Amino acid sequence: MSSFEYDYLILGGGSAGYNAASLAVKLGMRTAVVDGAETLGGLCILRGCMPSKALIESANRMLAMRRAGEFGLSAEKIGADMAQIQERKKRLIGEFADYRRGQLESGRFDLIRGMARFVDEHTVEVDGRRIRARAFLLATGSVIDLLPLPGLREAGFLDSDGVLELTELPASVTVLGGGAVAMEYAHFFHAMGCAVHVVQRGAQVLRECDADVANALQAALAERGVEFYLGTKLQRVERVDGKKRVCFLHGEAGRFVDSDEIVYCLGRRPNSKGMGLEAAGVELENGYLQMQATQQTSQAHIFAAGDVAGPHEIVHVAIQQAEVATRNAARRISVLGGELETTDYRLLLFGIFSHPEVAQVGKTEKQLVEEGRGYRVARYPFADHGKSLLAGEPHGFVKLLADAASGEILGGAVVGPHGVELIHEIVVAMRFRGTAAQLAATPHYHPTLSEIWTYPAEELSEPASGSN
Repeated sequence: MSSFEYDYLILGGGSAGYNAASLAVKLGMRTAVVDGAETLGGLCILRGCMPSKALIESANRMLAMRRAGEFGLSAEKIGADMAQIQERKKRLIGEFADYRRGQLESGRFDLIRGMARFVDEHTVEVDGRRIRARAFLLATGSVIDLLPLPGLREAGFLDSDGVLELTELPASVTVLGGGAVAMEYAHFFHAMGCAVHVVQRGAQVLRECDADVANALQAALAERGVEFYLGTKLQRVERVDGKKRVCFLHGEAGRFVDSDEIVYCLGRRPNSKGMGLEAAGVELENGYLQMQATQQTSQAHIFAAGDVAGPHEIVHVAIQQAEVATRNAARRISVLGGELETTDYRLLLFGIFSHPEVAQVGKTEKQLVEEGRGYRVARYPFADHGKSLLAGEPHGFVKLLADAASGEILGGAVVGPHGVELIHEIVVAMRFRGTAAQLAATPHYHPTLSEIWTYPAEELSEPASGSN
């Protein structure tokens, strides 16, 4: 034991790394965090959740101002100053980052500035210093996965990081991708007054969702004027008459769209390069760690959490994985007793801050069909709900999935106003394995958006004539 400087060495000081370090100290582990980023804070604070939502908040208010006349209001000389929007974002993100830096520098654990590289299974080197630890956590996040699309680099594009630094709005954009980031930026740019085209390789946007959920968001954005091309095969990017042209196959036909800017939202990949993982005996396949449900890699004492571990690039999941990994690491080195635990994704949450918002928890219909589990489903539209109509937000619906026999709620989804907030009512119900009947019997204030959940719950509380 004396040959080890630390019990637990964490590579990366983002959400997963910081929370792992905090828990490790509470468990009595000698802990250090290694982070070589220019600015401390992690992806969520610096280049992900927080800055993107700061921009989207401005877009939401712009969209509301554009609709002022619908509510008998007058909003004249509407405009957007991207430089001021960015200044607001930088101020807010600076405050968040300062707070996280203070947490990392609090002295509760050691903070080592630099990039770590394994030299053997228990040793890393940081700027010439060799550090040995009994257990490790990889929490290095993800990086943008740039596909080899001919002409893309030459034409130029904005990735998610680039959008966060944009100081002037283009007149038009082509968004490449149909995932959460793509849908949020399609909403952002359109609300800010840009013409928006979405070119998606898959047959639907939001592949994580059931088709009815994805289609409802697409329909709402299309009604606003966003143009969609689904089921495409990207071919190349060209510069034509000062525009950036994206060429693709749409069905059997060759198509193209021209715009002032391209927004690249075709995914991220684990940030696993350059850490010398081969020297530690950690197995990778195409850059992806071979993970166990215990958050262990192929090396039992080397754990991973967050984007670098997968399979879900979501902050609260990263924290959950980090805590499981840390408790298991403590068990590995006999600081904590008990059997190794696994990460439970039963309450997996997914949210998109588009307009309307999209959120889901638990199982989807697609997953339940694949599992062969009997279930019942009920939906209720916002277009028939009083509070959403008063708010001028008729798009979308809520959906509940319940076990066919017991009525236990297995999943929920929402496309509609404040959907990412509304989904938490279903999370709480599922946390305590509540049934649809119990949810239906729970008092809800009127008129509220939340009471919309009682309608599908009531339907599922009635005797079933059959199940899916």
